[in-house]
Amino acid sequence: MTDFPLVLGLDTFGDVTSDEQGRPVSHAQTIRDLVEQGVKADEAGLDFFGIGEHHTDDFPLSAADVVLSAIAARTGNIHLGSAVTVLSSDDPVRVFQRYSTLNAVSNGRAEVILGRGSSIDSFPLFGYDLADYETLFEEKTNLFAELLKGGPVSWEGKTRAALHDQDVVPHLDTPLPTWIGVGGSPQSVIRAAHYGFNLMLAIIGGSPSRFAPFSDLYHRALEQFGRDPLPIGVHSPGHVAATDEQAREEFWEPYREVITRMSKTRGFAIPTKSQYLAEVGPKGALFVGSPETVAQKIAANLKNLKATRFDLKYGMGGLSHQTLLTNIELFGTQVAPRVRELMA
Repeated sequence: MTDFPLVLGLDTFGDVTSDEQGRPVSHAQTIRDLVEQGVKADEAGLDFFGIGEHHTDDFPLSAADVVLSAIAARTGNIHLGSAVTVLSSDDPVRVFQRYSTLNAVSNGRAEVILGRGSSIDSFPLFGYDLADYETLFEEKTNLFAELLKGGPVSWEGKTRAALHDQDVVPHLDTPLPTWIGVGGSPQSVIRAAHYGFNLMLAIIGGSPSRFAPFSDLYHRALEQFGRDPLPIGVHSPGHVAATDEQAREEFWEPYREVITRMSKTRGFAIPTKSQYLAEVGPKGALFVGSPETVAQKIAANLKNLKATRFDLKYGMGGLSHQTLLTNIELFGTQVAPRVRELMA
């Protein structure tokens, strides 16, 4: 496949959790719990912990880098990053400054995954026009690539003020791995190769195998741009419990409720139980089950997609903090070692 190391991590959107009586906790408690979950991921031996940017009542993680810094202060090994940062509605200079700061705080453990924004709640919040969706991401990705080179930056575009020999601080003293998250756009695959960014396949539904052409396209594009091979990662939702039955039952109602709520703005079909079980099955996008079941599915899909990284998008609104801690413990201590055995 490649010589890149196998990386196994967790992503979260910071879904509002529930207490043991099923009542939603506050945004503040959700964020405090999230810090504990990041610390648990480090203790469980995982490679990466990522937080996705959202700006809604059920996903109150609007400042992921602040939370990641709190986790960085209490951990020593795990890499920390965005999953994703909506670059289109942010300022690339500020994104670079925040994550170069996180890189300093964490002694070189920061990463950033850039996305166009499949959730578009940040666009009206920050005054951006969705008509500029493509232009915003292309220009801002171009500027971010310039910032990563180090040294004074000169840049000009339509979406922000020009820079002329601008020194942008803090300077990086270790690399800041940068990925582009792709949910279905071949143009984004080519963009990642063009700028020399790693590719993260964001799979949230359907058969993961349909993303295999994207892996092939990425490898071809890197070659045509004269770049060395770069790693490919996979991000997909899931939940781990002691048994397949327990994992499926714990995840079903929260999953149905969240997808039903999101269907009003995202156009998702409201899932039936049979559709859910099909997604949980070997050919679906949900990695739900016992440690052995989830490990087997991860290994199979990594091989099929020519990828060397898997990030489980854990958690779903309505699950308890304790349930999520159990999930993290099982993923780190049982799933990850088993995947490494299977991939070896």
